[in-house]
Parts: sequence; structure tokens; C-alpha cells
Amino acid sequence: MVSLRDIDPYLDELTALRHDLHAHPEIGMEEHRTADLVARELERLGIEVHRGVGRTGVVGVLRVGNGEGAIGLRADMDALAMAEANDLPYRSTIPGMMHACGHDGHTTMLLGAARYLAETRRFNGTVNLIFQPGEEGAGGAEAMIADGLFERFPCDSVFGMHNRPGLDVGQYRITPGPAMAGGAFFTVTVEGRGAHGARPEDSIDPVPAVAQITLALQTIVSRNIPPEERAVVSITRLSGGDAFNVIPQTASLGGTIRCFSRALMEKIRERIEAVAAHTAEAYGARATVSFRPIFAPLINDKEQAALYADAAAELVGEGAVDRHGAAVMGSEDFSFMTERVPGAYIHVGAGAGRTLHHELYDFNDAVIPYGVALYASIVERKLAPEAF
Repeated sequence: MVSLRDIDPYLDELTALRHDLHAHPEIGMEEHRTADLVARELERLGIEVHRGVGRTGVVGVLRVGNGEGAIGLRADMDALAMAEANDLPYRSTIPGMMHACGHDGHTTMLLGAARYLAETRRFNGTVNLIFQPGEEGAGGAEAMIADGLFERFPCDSVFGMHNRPGLDVGQYRITPGPAMAGGAFFTVTVEGRGAHGARPEDSIDPVPAVAQITLALQTIVSRNIPPEERAVVSITRLSGGDAFNVIPQTASLGGTIRCFSRALMEKIRERIEAVAAHTAEAYGARATVSFRPIFAPLINDKEQAALYADAAAELVGEGAVDRHGAAVMGSEDFSFMTERVPGAYIHVGAGAGRTLHHELYDFNDAVIPYGVALYASIVERKLAPEAF
């Protein structure tokens, strides 16, 4: 089986590759340079390459032996639309874009696993190496699935991972069952009748209606959701009017919801629509709601999660693997893949440092061997030949 030491011979190359990706970030569905780099590296390793899956996605197919089993390994490639504040030799060279979530590291780790698997070939079956675009709310997973990902590259199971600042390097954390919340964005627009600010009686003022809707939406979780369920409704933006002396024609609010089932997401959507409509009506105004699901809830298959944890424990010892981590309210579009194929998603310790999505964040290169080895280990476990 793979060990962390097996990665040492090419760790420097992987680190240099990660730094190159960090210096050239690309946002969701525009990862053309990144995808080309990935494809060329896979081709260099002798791996069958499929470009343009879901627009800028890449899938590498590595077959060994005559085994019928197939496993998917997934890494995300996109960066964020934000400026980097780090002073690094490899800092972003693209204004307004940076790898602030570590997808440069995830891509590197899967390329490292591809190299190890192509060179050692200690498995029997098919490995589909899935390099996904557009994880940061751009719909990359759904785009790949719509492009026939699992029909063209069938998988019996699929595995993903994410670096976790605050969890020590060399540790892993996984959550069987519901692991990460599904998420949606919503906007409520209230239309009234504009007027001079000195003559409110001539108006149907949308501003107090929006203010009241904002307060009323805060009761959805406390009064409509069973206490044993977990959900968040957050209002994150308010807007209306441009002048001090004008009552606007429209005003709006927007926000996000997070929860752990599609059924609950639908219930929250219904409550937002009802609260907005009836509250606006009480003010003589009219409300319209735009509700956009962005992420499905991420549900780890319990059997696959246990196997993933076993593989991690073999690398670092049982004491360094948290098999029952708490579910988190953050979202991840790997969830759309685990809706189609049994799979599991694990957090890999990234040590101390800035949190994700921070302008001073930088992926910890010390994590690379732990990601590479775990990707490779789950393949050797799931597709183990009778004897090497």
C-alpha cells in the first residue's frame, strides 16, 4: 500500500506546480490555462485525457488490468474573484483573482495521485481522475454531470477532499451521512409607488415593507423548522433608493439559506415567498422572490466514508482520524456528484494559518503528500488486485 514517503521523489515538482497554479488563478468556468496544464500533465503520464467536459473540466482515465470496478477521484480547479494581499514569490499575477480556497493545492494533489498510480499501477480496474471547474458557485459539478460525466466515465464510487485550516497537518476529519449544508441565494424585490420624500402620503413606500420582511424572515428557523433540524437564513444585503428626498419605487433584500435536505430547502423557499408576499401586501405593495439553489446538501455514503477513514488511518494512525466530525453549514458542489454516485468527502488538516476565502490565505504545501497518498490509498483499497 502507498505511504507518505512514496511521494517524496517528486514532492518538489508538485510544489512548483502548485505555485504555478497559484500565480495564474482562473475563476469558475474560465479555467482554460489550468485545464490545459492538467491535460498536458496527464498526457505526459500516459493517461487517456478528455478535455472540455462541462466546458473547462478535464477527465483522465487510467485503466489497469481487467477489473470491472471503477472509482472517481475529484479535485476542483477554480479560483475566487478577489485580490490577493500576500507578498509571495508566486502571488497571483491576475488582478482581482486569487486561489483563496486552496483549489490550486487540490488540483496538485490529484495530479500527484495520477502520477503515483500511473507509475505503480498497483490496482485492477479503472480510475477516473475528475478535474472540475466552477466549484465556487458557478455550477461546475452540474455542468460536468449534464455533459454525461457518469455515463461517459462510469464510477462505482467517487471521492473528494478539501484542505481544512485549523486542523493539524497530518490529521483528517470526515462526517458520515449529512456532512455539508445545501445552499441557495434569494432576492426579494418589493414594488411600491415612488414619491417626493416630503409627501409620503402620495407613495406606497417599499422601504418599511422590506424592513419588516427582513425581520419576519428571521422567524423561519425559530418557528417553522423542527428543533432537531439545522438551518440558517441570513439576510446579507439591503438596497433601495438613490436620493435623500425621494421615496423609491422599489426596494430589495437578499441573502442565503443553508440546510441539510432538499425537502427542507423547499420548505424554506415556500416560507420566504409567503412571508414576502403577505407582508408586502399589508403595506399595499407587491413582492417578487427569486430563489436560486446553488449547492445540494453533501451526504457522505456511510460505507464509503468508513473506507475513506480506514485509508486515512492506515497512513497516519487511527488517532489522527476523526471519523465523526460535526457537519458544517458551508456548502460544496461535490454534493451533486454524491447524489448520483455513492461517495465521500474528507477534510485534510492544513494547520494554522488564514481561513479560507481570506486575502492572505495560502495553501500549505506540507499538506500535499497527505492528499496525494489518500487519493492513491483509496484506489488501492477499492480496486485491490488479488496480489500485487
